[in-house]
Amino acid sequence: MLKGKTALVTGSTSGIGLGIARALAAQGANIVLNGFGDAAKPQADIQALGVEAAFHGADMSQPAEIEAMMKFAAARFGRVDILVNNAGIQHVARIEDFPVERWDAVIAINLSSAFHTTRLALPTMKAANWGRIINVASVHGLVGSAEKSAYVAAKHGIVGLTKVTALETATSGVTCNAICPGWVLTPLVQKQVDAKAEALTISNDEATRLLLGEKEPSLQFTTPAELGDLAVFFCSPAGNNVRGVAWNMDGGWAAQ
Repeated sequence: MLKGKTALVTGSTSGIGLGIARALAAQGANIVLNGFGDAAKPQADIQALGVEAAFHGADMSQPAEIEAMMKFAAARFGRVDILVNNAGIQHVARIEDFPVERWDAVIAINLSSAFHTTRLALPTMKAANWGRIINVASVHGLVGSAEKSAYVAAKHGIVGLTKVTALETATSGVTCNAICPGWVLTPLVQKQVDAKAEALTISNDEATRLLLGEKEPSLQFTTPAELGDLAVFFCSPAGNNVRGVAWNMDGGWAAQ
């Protein structure tokens, strides 16, 4: 379905971003990966799906590096057809104790980076009259949680940016939507489950139920592959008039 298209996915060397990149690649899209660490294995995984994959290690807190990444993608593949803004970090502390530099970093990477990639991708998407911008927000773009002020503020901002982008492209072939996951089973979350099981001397299944039971009524994780399938839907003809939505995949979290 996406053969000949190019998708750039930020924060995609592992976890949610890599899951989305794999799903788009399985539909034929060439992929530009971005993130920290060794990208050789994720790049090889994507290429094994029969598409081309490139990597750019832009620091998503730095606008100049974001511009360099977008120029790299255009030079390598012609243009970015599908932009997935997924890069994100987290810091947990009460507001009065929240380090200023951590606030600035969370806002820069989780929110401002999406503005920079979007402003740079839109001209060529509009010229082609086709494009998909998918912002990975969070259930925390819809509801709050204590001690996550920067993350919640950034994710609410991403939902707002999504709506404005959708309105500004409403009469074109460019769409913009947000995905709002709850708990997603990534290697980092699995470590939290393992740590809880060890600390409380309980089974992994019991630790999972405790973790999910605090917020997620379904008591089951969303997977990166499921998020990838939703991204594919947004890119499909069925998603042509889906614009400006914040689509929950949260097991009922925000329904409470």
